[in-house]
Amino acid sequence: MKRIILIVTLLLVGMAVFAQDLSYFTREYERADSSFAERLAVLETLQEAGVQATGTFYHNALSFLLIRTPDINSRREQEAAEKSVVILAQALGAAKHAAAATDLWHAAEVFDVVREAPKDPSEGLAMQSALIALGDVDGRAFIPHIVQRLTDYNTQIYRNTETRRRVQTAVIGCIRALETFKDISGYRPVFFAYTGSWDPMIKQIAGNALPNITDDPADVIIEIIRDPSTEPPIKLEAWREMLKTRAPNTSKAKVAATALEIGWLVQTTTRPHQVNLREMRKSAIDIIRQFGVSGDTVYADLEKSYSNNFISNQPDYDELAGTLNALAALKTEEAVALLHKFLFELHGRRRSGPWGRKERQLFEWVVSSIGVTGTRSPDVILLLSTIQRSEQQYTAQERLMARNALNALGN
Repeated sequence: MKRIILIVTLLLVGMAVFAQDLSYFTREYERADSSFAERLAVLETLQEAGVQATGTFYHNALSFLLIRTPDINSRREQEAAEKSVVILAQALGAAKHAAAATDLWHAAEVFDVVREAPKDPSEGLAMQSALIALGDVDGRAFIPHIVQRLTDYNTQIYRNTETRRRVQTAVIGCIRALETFKDISGYRPVFFAYTGSWDPMIKQIAGNALPNITDDPADVIIEIIRDPSTEPPIKLEAWREMLKTRAPNTSKAKVAATALEIGWLVQTTTRPHQVNLREMRKSAIDIIRQFGVSGDTVYADLEKSYSNNFISNQPDYDELAGTLNALAALKTEEAVALLHKFLFELHGRRRSGPWGRKERQLFEWVVSSIGVTGTRSPDVILLLSTIQRSEQQYTAQERLMARNALNALGN
């Protein structure tokens, strides 16, 4: 009843004076004996009346509220204080009131969803609103703090349903703020929110935010793929996210080199993880085919994709074919040298064995790939000419393949 009377009084008395200034509302809000519920009533009355208060007014109101938070002695008072923070944060964000950044971060800390007793846990909306407003007022000085807070949330396990609900409310605030800042340092924690164990709605919010943070997250994606603590499914997901970006082709080629390298470097006996790594390698090889190599080390890893499958009892023919196609498309001296090496090894097998279905298939692919390169390498031409003339060792069809490659090379 007291609150209803207060609201009516504010409407009748305050509305008569707000056109000149907001001093009446300020006095009512900052009364020494005013309760948190009464302060909330002042703010709600301003909202309901459509009063356009200044950013300075809302900033002063937030500062005053934060000073009085140690006086909170009941759950009801805390709820009123949290609702007040939501109103104030939203108003400050809408006003782009940059001077309020420090107090907005203070509000996020005071109403942190995982703060220690004796205060009751925050419901999360106050913290969420303060964080979102921080982004709106461009409080960039607090980016490291928000990054750390979201990182902490991502790395903890919240088994209690209510705690998890409150934390996820705060997580949304962190994600929204980092999305607004568009600072690349926010990409990693938002990515791990996207790939973490949060509810689908949270993961969707994070996934939608990623492309808005930066067009080119190549350096962060490389860190994630290289990180020994990230499991293969996460490495693969990071690589897939890179492919979705608007990053230049050079950046995608750089990350592809890392994805291929780590795809061979990580050793695991877990079957699903082996599949993840193989899928990442094959996708990376295709990007290398399209966009080129970012460094000479790529050739050593392409050779692994050929050689490791060649000696395997269960070779991945898609990876083999992709590797040869990539080398053919690159047309560099290093690529031609590898194709010559592969053909020379096959030539030795053709003479001394074994020579089965795998060898016949690879012979066809390697010879065809050499023809695509357009190379003028004397070593390559000599080897193809030798094969073409070796009637006792090669079938007529195999010699015809060599002949066709020579023709493609202008010989």
